Amino acid sequence: MVDTEPHDSESGVSRRSFVKAAGASGVAVGLAGCVSTGGGDSSGGSGGNGGSGGSGGSTDTPISTEEPTEDVTIQWAADTRVANASDQIKQALSDAGLPDNITVEILAGSQVTDNRQSQYQQWLSSGREDPTLMMMDSGWTIPFIAREQLQNLSQSLPDEMVSQVEDNYFQASVNTAQGPNGDLYGVPLFPDFPTMQYRKDLLREAGYGDSDFETWATDSMSWAEFSQVTKQAMEANSDTEYGYTFQANVYEGLSCCDFNEFMTSWGGAYFGDPSQYLFGPIGDRPITVDEQPVIDSIRMVRKFINGADDPEALSSDDYAGNIAPEAVLQWTEEPSRKPFTSGDAIMHRNWPYSIVINGAEDAFGEDLGVMPIPYGVTADEAEYPMTGGPVAALGGWHMTMNPSSSSAKKQAAVSVLRAMMTESFKLDMFSIIGWIPPEPSLLDSEEASQVDIIGRYTQQLKVAGENAIPRPVTVVWPQQSGRISSQVNAAYAQEKTPQQAMSDLRDQLEQIENSA
Repeated sequence: MVDTEPHDSESGVSRRSFVKAAGASGVAVGLAGCVSTGGGDSSGGSGGNGGSGGSGGSTDTPISTEEPTEDVTIQWAADTRVANASDQIKQALSDAGLPDNITVEILAGSQVTDNRQSQYQQWLSSGREDPTLMMMDSGWTIPFIAREQLQNLSQSLPDEMVSQVEDNYFQASVNTAQGPNGDLYGVPLFPDFPTMQYRKDLLREAGYGDSDFETWATDSMSWAEFSQVTKQAMEANSDTEYGYTFQANVYEGLSCCDFNEFMTSWGGAYFGDPSQYLFGPIGDRPITVDEQPVIDSIRMVRKFINGADDPEALSSDDYAGNIAPEAVLQWTEEPSRKPFTSGDAIMHRNWPYSIVINGAEDAFGEDLGVMPIPYGVTADEAEYPMTGGPVAALGGWHMTMNPSSSSAKKQAAVSVLRAMMTESFKLDMFSIIGWIPPEPSLLDSEEASQVDIIGRYTQQLKVAGENAIPRPVTVVWPQQSGRISSQVNAAYAQEKTPQQAMSDLRDQLEQIENSA
């Protein structure tokens, strides 16, 4: 399992380094799931803006955690999916114990995560009292923490609520909601993890069966085995156009997610040991994109696309070639999904929203298989913690509190958060919107398994969540992300050798780090 212990002061990350690394200037990345799915919970790009400066309220002011006795209305800045399901969600909050005298007004924010990031920055910088609660992308919560613009929940919530998050939630999600000393500034609302989808019916034609599918559901296979299985299925289903589809366009999704997964699954990393350097300090951490595991991950992808004729592809016969189309170099999530949904591909890497599409009865129904992302080396074989094994890029959203809100509204917000942290609310949201519960144990529940379509794949999602890797969110990540996606795409496209592309990338990242 990936090591995802919190990056507290004992790990060598000082507050000064954290503020420098995480965004004192107000610029941050803005993408949770790297794709606009039409739902607003995982869309966006590589930008982000907003000035520096804290909020108008104290971030660690104690809050009365007793339920308010008077009528209180608070605003929750969310997205259109939440707004469209507001009646069901308000009922779920009521069922979870939210008092009748607390009214939650849902604000439908932009479906583009960068736009919401900018809006929040404007609100919090101006010291606005409303909204009290905000859904924040896990990809850019840390810069708001560094600018002291969010309520310190470790200082404001009851200890049992803080402990519930720190002890029971997916640790990778918690890490992206914590400050430099481990204080909690957000309650993970739902995480988002990619998996590998496949066509069981097509693999049966290649000789595989239910026992294989059951094993693959939780025991990730190596990339070598994955490539051979895909190749065999292609040969057994010659009328199926593609073997394996994924996303390798020049965009945020390549740097935050697909390449991050390929690289990390081989034991590589952007900045050395992720448990020490994932979130900084900028300019004082190793740059390791030119190390051999990273190079080998690129050579593997070139083998998948170009086969053995590519002199820079992996030479090992353990890896089958020509299983992915050259079109992946132009694909983002939706263009890559459509051939799979149309029946033209065998394997497909994507986010949970696409499981709901592909697992519907009018698509593949129970012939849709799902497995964790394959691995290049095991975690035991990898040099760095949090690398190797079936790693999955981390997406998702947190609930955060505006420190400038009135005491009465903050008090009511505590009651809302308490309701949201109940088992019933999380399972209701899994059913209503498809939000993955933020606690791994809930994915083992009977209620979760009974949710239509995605409930069939809770164990695969649990494995993905337990092995999730965040992107290295810092003030310079937007600049670095663009350089990464450009160099990686060039290497995949045979425009550069893997060694040259990663050497050039190392120089570019070093220049950005030293100029910050």
